[in-house]
Amino acid sequence: MSEDAMLKKWEEQPMLKPRIEKVVVNLYVGKSGEPLEKASKVLKELTNQTPVKKKAKKTIRDFGIRKGESTACVVTLRKQAAIDFLRKVLAAVDNKISRASFDRQGNFAFGIKEHIEIAGVKYDPDVGIFGMDVCISVNRPGHRVKTRRKEKTHIGHTHLLTPEESIAFVKQTLGVEIV
Repeated sequence: MSEDAMLKKWEEQPMLKPRIEKVVVNLYVGKSGEPLEKASKVLKELTNQTPVKKKAKKTIRDFGIRKGESTACVVTLRKQAAIDFLRKVLAAVDNKISRASFDRQGNFAFGIKEHIEIAGVKYDPDVGIFGMDVCISVNRPGHRVKTRRKEKTHIGHTHLLTPEESIAFVKQTLGVEIV
């Protein structure tokens, strides 16, 4: 189905139009202590939300990581805050996303090598430079019935999102070029 046909179908049937459910920003440091605090500060400045620290699941002696030690910080953004953050961060990757970044459900992810590439962020030698992963979950209205805790039910295969529909939606809403 062509993109124009999809856009027309979404106007006729608004429940079929995809939406950005959430954006998860993961900043992995690999150590606890001062480097993790600096990374947490950077993530708070970028997203205006307090990051959650994530703990290591198992001990890896070669890397000096112990089970239960905090090694990363994560922020989840939803609704308009997610879209605003995406617009700001996509400029750091030249508004280009690889087609291989999309999974079968239409979700996609990309990485940023240095947080100072984001517009409006200045280099601070006391903080350093951090890379981050940005994971975007895209779905349709009504998808919640599949994941809710009480009275879960199935979604028909025509209501599931395809990568092509997700790509068309991302091109339309965020002005991203798919490479």
